[in-house]
Amino acid sequence: MYSHIIVGARDLERLARFYGAVLTELGLVPMPDEEDTGPPGKGWQLPGKRWPQFFVQQPFNGQPASPGNGNQVSFACVSRDQVDAAWAAAMAHGGSDEGAPGIRRHYAPDYYGAYCRDPEGNKLCFVCAEGL
Repeated sequence: MYSHIIVGARDLERLARFYGAVLTELGLVPMPDEEDTGPPGKGWQLPGKRWPQFFVQQPFNGQPASPGNGNQVSFACVSRDQVDAAWAAAMAHGGSDEGAPGIRRHYAPDYYGAYCRDPEGNKLCFVCAEGL
């Protein structure tokens, strides 16, 4: 489990719209803006819970954000339908396809996943499998 994930943003408004659409499909809701004390950004969390949190934010060091080569944020989904919905929201809001929803037997017999990149090139995975 994670406490919070931060994805750096060059175009904060664009990424906030993208993640707002995608994270809604995963059951996360926007955090009140006053709860974030870091650089400008936007956060989401599970309803009624403080943690875990997900942020898009300008980098703390003031340098331009860039996607990490080999980095991936993977979201555990409760169903294949949720994987499909999150991936479809990503595609509809400026994401790019890195692997449409489907079974990936090379990971596990029941591993159902989808991959994309956000509008700034960060790689995302949505996955449903037993035990998640």
